[in-house]
Amino acid sequence: MFAVLQFARNPLPKILVLLSAVWLAACVPAGNNGPAINTRAPVPVALLLPGGSGNSGDEVIARALRQAAEMAISDLDGVQIDLRVYNTGASPAMAAQTAVRAVDEGAKIILGPVFAEAANAVGIAVASRNVNVLSFSNNADIAGGNVFVLGPTFENTANRLVSYAARQGKRNILVVHDATTAGEVGRRAIETAVSRSPARLAGAVAYQFSQEGVVSAVPNIATQVRSSGADALFLTADTAGALPLLAQMLPEAGVNPDSVKYIGLTRWDIPPATLSLPGVQGGWFALPDPGLNGQFQTRFQATYGEPPHPIAGLAYDGIAAIGALVKAGKPDALTRSALTQGSGFVGVNGVFRLLPDGTNERGLAVAQIRNNQVFVIDPAPRNFGGAGF
Repeated sequence: MFAVLQFARNPLPKILVLLSAVWLAACVPAGNNGPAINTRAPVPVALLLPGGSGNSGDEVIARALRQAAEMAISDLDGVQIDLRVYNTGASPAMAAQTAVRAVDEGAKIILGPVFAEAANAVGIAVASRNVNVLSFSNNADIAGGNVFVLGPTFENTANRLVSYAARQGKRNILVVHDATTAGEVGRRAIETAVSRSPARLAGAVAYQFSQEGVVSAVPNIATQVRSSGADALFLTADTAGALPLLAQMLPEAGVNPDSVKYIGLTRWDIPPATLSLPGVQGGWFALPDPGLNGQFQTRFQATYGEPPHPIAGLAYDGIAAIGALVKAGKPDALTRSALTQGSGFVGVNGVFRLLPDGTNERGLAVAQIRNNQVFVIDPAPRNFGGAGF
């Protein structure tokens, strides 16, 4: 008897949709360097939120992002931010129109929007206006030019985990991924990370994104593990997709987690029920700095009477970065060269920096699941000279 995989009837919770991303091939806006600002006056920042779409989940996200941004502003010392909140509605076209209006009304930088298509449209719409966009998306395909993504990327997670695995002697890595666009993006991220490390790619096995597809693929995965000598399986699956079935069937097929390390590209602690899956016991995944993130969650709950949405911290991080740059008192504080400073910033998810290609690098912790609990086995670095970079 094996777990039932409910792809269509049990769609991904909103948070997993956001963190897994909707991958698309987009025209990256060329962008310019960024505007000059007057740091002696409040700096106008446009916050673009998914409110007004008619989707109650979007309203929850919008409220949490606004609250986190306001909390960040209250924490700034000696910096004045004029936060201007705009709802973008349901379409990328509306998001683009809203962004143009925000710039017309004086915004010097845009924080948001959430979804990749909207962020891409916003970047294109304001590229000629010399305004940069710090989107909440994690889709690296839209990054570049005047568009930065603040969300955690597959590339960042893969680099962290592959680097750690290699240091622990797990150097023959087999990639197991679903045959979807997101699965292929995840596979490429892992393979690129392996190519940059002392590890070796033991191969890649795809499965169709259905219960039947996973069941039929398990014997092939087990065969590939044995024939390739793989000592680690890097899975792109998440809890709302194939992970529960893979975590049950692969050990039953002889892929013993005690000898073959299971590694996850997604968060294996969301939802908490994932922690009880048999195949993830002993497995590794990456997560934001638990100490800093825990402090944020506690404070948010105390301030607003509800826990923050899992991506709310991105709004805090965006304001924290803007505030740190403005505090330096330079008129070029919001240019690309300033935004991509190598030392990065500190937010509620830990240290992070924006890269010249529009993606980001975040200081992640490596966690292991033992006895249905999460234990940090390699702490998140607190600067960009530490382990993991």
